[in-house]
Amino acid sequence: MNSDSAVRPRLSLVIPLFNEAESLAALAAEIDAACQSQEIDYEVLFVDDGSTDASSAVLDGLHAADPRVKIIQFRKNAGKADALSAGFQAATGDYVITMDADLQDDPAEIPALIAKLEEGFDLVSGWKKTRKDPVSKRWPSKLFNAVTAGMCGLKLHDFNCGLKIYRREVVKTLRIYGQLHRYIPALAHLEGFRVTEMAVHHRPRQFGRSKYGMARYANGLFALVTVMFLNNYMRRPLHLFGLWGGVLTAAGGGLTLYLVLMRIFAKGFLSNRPILFIGILLLMVGVQFISLGLLGEMIARGQADQHQLPVRRSVGV
Repeated sequence: MNSDSAVRPRLSLVIPLFNEAESLAALAAEIDAACQSQEIDYEVLFVDDGSTDASSAVLDGLHAADPRVKIIQFRKNAGKADALSAGFQAATGDYVITMDADLQDDPAEIPALIAKLEEGFDLVSGWKKTRKDPVSKRWPSKLFNAVTAGMCGLKLHDFNCGLKIYRREVVKTLRIYGQLHRYIPALAHLEGFRVTEMAVHHRPRQFGRSKYGMARYANGLFALVTVMFLNNYMRRPLHLFGLWGGVLTAAGGGLTLYLVLMRIFAKGFLSNRPILFIGILLLMVGVQFISLGLLGEMIARGQADQHQLPVRRSVGV
């Protein structure tokens, strides 16, 4: 056992927050009670995503009372993905749990999440089976989860539940940015990690209001497209752009050839034929698509050495 593993806690909790001052003390107390009941060695990383209320002062007080409470504070509101990434980079535990700071996620689920992970999984995602949110949030979420499950091939009921547990290697492998935090289980599955879900207790919000509006669904849709592109074409972009470029170039070339033959053999005039401009446009767009694909291949080749291979384990290395 090396020195790093000797001092590493068993569990790190990463909790992103934005203006949740009223709930932080109660959340820290519930986490401590849940971990103490199972004698779990833990640390809590609160990632303050640019709060403008008294969250910073409350966190300072929690840290002064218990050094296991650690703080990462952003200069401005950067979003949940960046907050999670900062927490993942700083986490030192063998297992990492994420949860929201609004007390809707129940820390009493911590022992059950650990037990489920130790059945042989790399990531266990919470499933808010009985969700304490208004209908305006529940039904769009159901549709969104169904579409995501169908596109990525991972059958989960709730991709975006804040309550999840990971093995350390998962959080150190995944790159989370933009809106990709909504699809962490999908990203882990596409990297070859073993992913499952577990029904968890979901509580009504006690303080404040949700920080997310309906715009998150449009943002999430674009993020899903990003996930699928990264998985299927990140290291072979010419397969995507070249395919459509080839189709458009062939169509434009066919139309242009047809018009050339018409001019030669039928002596027809082309200046008043809209199809001429359509053919030229298709040729230009097709060539541009192929050029984009080639540029993408050059970028992917330059980044190939930075890619982490999805190795599950090594023996005797």
